[in-house]
Amino acid sequence: MFTKGLLLIFAIFATYGYCVSELPDESCETLPSDIHITKEEFDELGRLQRTRNGEVAVNKCEGSCKSQVQPSVITPTGFLKECYCCRESYLRERIVTLTHCYDPDGLRLTGEGENSMDIKLREPSECKCYKCGDFSR
Repeated sequence: MFTKGLLLIFAIFATYGYCVSELPDESCETLPSDIHITKEEFDELGRLQRTRNGEVAVNKCEGSCKSQVQPSVITPTGFLKECYCCRESYLRERIVTLTHCYDPDGLRLTGEGENSMDIKLREPSECKCYKCGDFSR
C-alpha cells in the first residue's frame, strides 16, 4: 500500500512538475506611461479654491516573472507555490509642474503664481521580480 501511494505522488509530480529553467524568461522592466493628475486646493472652511491638473509622463513597472506551482506532500494545500511579481526596486522623487489651473467656477487662472503649481511625485526608476507579498525591502 505504501508503495502505491509513493508511486501516485511521483506520477503526479512527473505529470505536473517542471523545472524553473523551463519557464519563460522574466521580462520585468521600467516602461514609460502617461497619467492625469488633479490637485484640488481648499480653504480652511473646506471650500474649493483652485483646481490644478495636467498630463504627466511617468515610469511604471510591467512584465512577467518566473513563478511555479508543484505538488507537495508537506504543505496543507498539497501544492508548493512560489510566486514572483514585477515591482519597483528603486523609486526616485521628481518635481512636475501642473499648468492647467482653474478657479471654483471653472475659469482658467492666468495670473502670475496662479497659473502653475509644482508637485512632488515618486516613480519607479528600476524594476525587478520580488516574491509576491514581500514588502520588507
